[in-house]
Amino acid sequence: MDNILKFLLNIQPRDYQKEIVKKCIEKNCLVVLPTGIGKTLIALMLAIDRLQKFPTEKILFLAPTRPLAQQHFTYFQEHLPELFAQMDLFTGQVEANKRKALWERADIVFSTPQCIANDIKEKLYDLSQVSLLIEDEAHRCVKNYSYTYVAKKYIEQKENNKENSRILGLTASPGTNKEAIKTICKNLSIEEVEIRTRESEDVKDYLQELEINVIKLEFPKEFAEIRNLLKKIYDKKTEELKSRHLLFGPINKVTLLEAQGRIMHSLATGNKNFNLFAGASAAAQALKIGHALELIETQTLYALDNYFQTLFEQARKSQSKAVKNLVANAEFNNAYIQTKNLISQNLEHPKLLELKDLIENKVTENPKAKIIVFSQYRDSVTKICKELNSLSNVTAKVFVGQAKKTLSNKPDNKENTTGLSQKEQHQIIQEFSRGEFNILCATSIAEEGLDICEVNIVVFYEPVPSAIRKIQRTGRTARLIPGEVIMLITKGTRDEAHYWSAYHKEKKMYKAIKEIDKEFKDNRQNEKQSTLDNIS
Repeated sequence: MDNILKFLLNIQPRDYQKEIVKKCIEKNCLVVLPTGIGKTLIALMLAIDRLQKFPTEKILFLAPTRPLAQQHFTYFQEHLPELFAQMDLFTGQVEANKRKALWERADIVFSTPQCIANDIKEKLYDLSQVSLLIEDEAHRCVKNYSYTYVAKKYIEQKENNKENSRILGLTASPGTNKEAIKTICKNLSIEEVEIRTRESEDVKDYLQELEINVIKLEFPKEFAEIRNLLKKIYDKKTEELKSRHLLFGPINKVTLLEAQGRIMHSLATGNKNFNLFAGASAAAQALKIGHALELIETQTLYALDNYFQTLFEQARKSQSKAVKNLVANAEFNNAYIQTKNLISQNLEHPKLLELKDLIENKVTENPKAKIIVFSQYRDSVTKICKELNSLSNVTAKVFVGQAKKTLSNKPDNKENTTGLSQKEQHQIIQEFSRGEFNILCATSIAEEGLDICEVNIVVFYEPVPSAIRKIQRTGRTARLIPGEVIMLITKGTRDEAHYWSAYHKEKKMYKAIKEIDKEFKDNRQNEKQSTLDNIS
């Protein structure tokens, strides 16, 4: 361990990190650690060990996005001596022939998996000279994602040289399904799982107190009336699908999407049965109304109104026969009119009103507080940002992906019509870290990986049904300073179902990981015993 520590600059690893690295040195490991407690340092320490043992070979560090790959690159630069290793960042913006030259000279390569996968397919280079493959956000290593392809090629190309190959998977949350976690382990040839939670004995002393508060709000009668109108359409369309024998089992978004997929596949392969055409229309309408129901229950009237406008515009342009039929529906138009009436009365979802009071109180209590408000949809983020900027001592900005959408990212509430480029995202994170504004209103882009500064409070505008996303959101606070997580829940809506779904999935996840880890240990013990029996 001393041979590793002597090369670290401006950082001192914690005891649990040292213990985990010792395991990673010996075996391919999946490391499961809460967000913000040092997965990258574990990767750095293991990279130092591998470069010392195999100085002519390379380290390949993969991250799912270019900003995250850049972040890891910068971290290594900050904490390694300048001459220790040649480090290069690969992006799709660098020409392929230049990447080939960079690969040949580099000791440590940081990249997205797509970039490396494409280069391997084009035979620009291979992975036989890689002594350590690191895959960050390893829960993505499933199905045909490029992560899986690169890992498979690495294992194949190191088949005859296993003694100098090593794989490290890093994640805060590998998933809740035991089979899915096993798939990740299989794809990465994992031999050991190292898991820590906030409650682990060797971790909890390094973390600050985390307070979790759930705020439950009544669903307004006026909103329920709109929901009832939409629900009538939804029930009618799902019943139609069932009567046409195109939808089976429970009715939810997943089963509707599956039914739509089957219908569209049959139509695409030449089946022109009228039942399928009618079913395609019913499925499309049910999914669109299902989305409207989610908006009225959990989001903002602003988001719902925008969605209605989108559907009317699609119908006007005759983009979809299903949408034309939907907007001609009397109940749909009644729901739209009632939504407009509520907006004209300056009414909004009770969660938005509660959020404004909450933020105002928190900023009054601590004028230096930094707060992230997470919301599922961009329209909600836009409205939340606009409303929060109406408060004194509050400056809020939106933080979203690159796709084009109407945003409001200025205190004066002026709107533009583009998403945020990666450069703009980086700039906003830097401004937030420097305290130039105090509220970050974000979609899921702020959940995973990015090096966002320590915040005092994380607000879930709505609970998310995913354990992975819940863990990632929560991990944005209570690392270096005490933190608070606040969840807004509307009673009698899918908010409640999503809250409990994530709760049970998280418990299931930790149980599954421990069971898999025990299976690894039992298998090793059996192999050891078998070897002893053969010797005797």
